[in-house]
Amino acid sequence: MSYITLCLPFNTNDSKAEKLFSTAWLFKTASHRMLTLAKQFPVLPATDIGWKNTFRKVIYEVISNRRYADGVIVLIRGVYESCRQLGIDFKDAELGDWLMFQQAEKEYPVRNITLRQGYEFHITTINYNGKPERITIKPTIPKNYKLLLEKIIEDKQKHTARIVVKDHGVRKDKLWVQGEVQLTIPLKFYYKYMVRFKRNYGRLYGGVDVNTDRINLAIVDKHGRLRDVKTFWFEDVSRKGYPRRRARVLIGMAVHEMLKYAYHHGVKTLFLENPDVLGKLKLLWIRNGRRLYKNYNWKVMTFRSSIVEIITIKAPLYAIKVDYVSPRGTTTSKQHDKLMRKYGLDRHTTSAYIIALKGMKRCTSIQNTTI
Repeated sequence: MSYITLCLPFNTNDSKAEKLFSTAWLFKTASHRMLTLAKQFPVLPATDIGWKNTFRKVIYEVISNRRYADGVIVLIRGVYESCRQLGIDFKDAELGDWLMFQQAEKEYPVRNITLRQGYEFHITTINYNGKPERITIKPTIPKNYKLLLEKIIEDKQKHTARIVVKDHGVRKDKLWVQGEVQLTIPLKFYYKYMVRFKRNYGRLYGGVDVNTDRINLAIVDKHGRLRDVKTFWFEDVSRKGYPRRRARVLIGMAVHEMLKYAYHHGVKTLFLENPDVLGKLKLLWIRNGRRLYKNYNWKVMTFRSSIVEIITIKAPLYAIKVDYVSPRGTTTSKQHDKLMRKYGLDRHTTSAYIIALKGMKRCTSIQNTTI
């Protein structure tokens, strides 16, 4: 089953900030200890219960809460599995510079980070002496998420939860924390209550080229003829030091604008460049200095892949199907230069057109094989 994560920002200070910070710090310390220990094993367990039986005791000595200890185990095992998929030596993997804690079990209610009526979260924190204490946080809830949170409670939908510390500091001798409550719910549940359009009677295809400052859309008919093009900008996001939260909002607005435009212009299927498994590494907080191939720009590709993931998740809200094509040849080829001159397009819009043509060709090939 696929999942989506809702990010709910909050700010707090004084004693609540101290308790959140200590819990996140203990969780991070436990994660580093487990990663170091796991690297020493010549062979690691093959099952969830095997990992928990092997590591739970030593993790519990650092963060004395069974659900948070299991959250550490799930995190490090995820890093291990990602390394295996990408062919990276697990011993070369390092954890990034983050502060967070999570409960890995899917349940309702989530025991340690509990959603309550009124959009409150009751959170179990652990101080540096190992003493637990419950605190209450009330994050900012985007208007479109309020119904979703109410339905989680009403339907008793199982989910997982984490607290992420995005920033922290000291003001007037008091600690402050800026963070997010992150809830991970099934995509099926998300689509049930967030859908914009239930049916799509369009007959056209769209190709999407994603960049760090824009999304380019090219719309074609079944014969491959170019019917329309449009660019959706978020230029400010690429500026150095631009706030991440604001960047995420602008990108989300551009994605919805693009999907709404595609829907109202008859697009039934969108084709995107295949993001591979880069998003998985980002979600699992892994950092590795190696490049997977020559001239590989890790930051740019991860950023672009993140936007592709957002489009993939949001497209069903508009009853638009999504499929992937190989990125090879979409920006540098004889066909690319020829189409640029023929239609007077910029290189990014031309790439979107080529992605649409490749997607249509791939679908036709699959249909012919099936027949």
